[in-house]
Amino acid sequence: MPALEIPESVPFRVDPMRWEDIAEVMEIERRAFSMPWPMRAYEQEILRNPNAHYLVLRPREVRTTGLVLPSPRLPILGYGGFWLVPDEAHISTIAIDAPWRGRGLGELMFLALVEEAIALGASLITLEVRASNLVAQNLYRKYGLEVVGRRPGYYRDNREDALVMSVEHVRSPTYRERLEALKAQLWVRLQSAGPIPLHRSGAN
Repeated sequence: MPALEIPESVPFRVDPMRWEDIAEVMEIERRAFSMPWPMRAYEQEILRNPNAHYLVLRPREVRTTGLVLPSPRLPILGYGGFWLVPDEAHISTIAIDAPWRGRGLGELMFLALVEEAIALGASLITLEVRASNLVAQNLYRKYGLEVVGRRPGYYRDNREDALVMSVEHVRSPTYRERLEALKAQLWVRLQSAGPIPLHRSGAN
């Protein structure tokens, strides 16, 4: 089970990414990125890389009078992953499918990755982000990441620079307090999401 405990009042859940999720992940990958990873990259990550840890985000099952209602296979709304070597977590990818952006799910996915990395022993979290992606940069700064470097021409599609952002001491009590405060704010936002349509990701 992922390290992040999500209250039942929040209509989303996070699960470990499994091989049977990859076809759906690839659909989102192709829509989300100008340079999508090939399926063989995920095959390597999920099946052969012991340092890789990937999660998927889904709506929570519908419940009524304490019972879980039968439903179709819950669609994947987003995913993310990181490499842990040895106590540094390098977030390798994070994506939310287009219809679900702007609802706090990117933050939920990022928080799940941070919690998972800490639970596995990470003391530092780092990632690359496009220099033009101010929305993502603002989210990462919210969680304490700061720009520590720049990789010129890192993205092959347009030769855009990547900013390297990192945060240290994520196992400290101070950072734990920060996470708990941010988590409480996020739960309030996500609890107001309303009913989640259980159609397959990307369907009309």
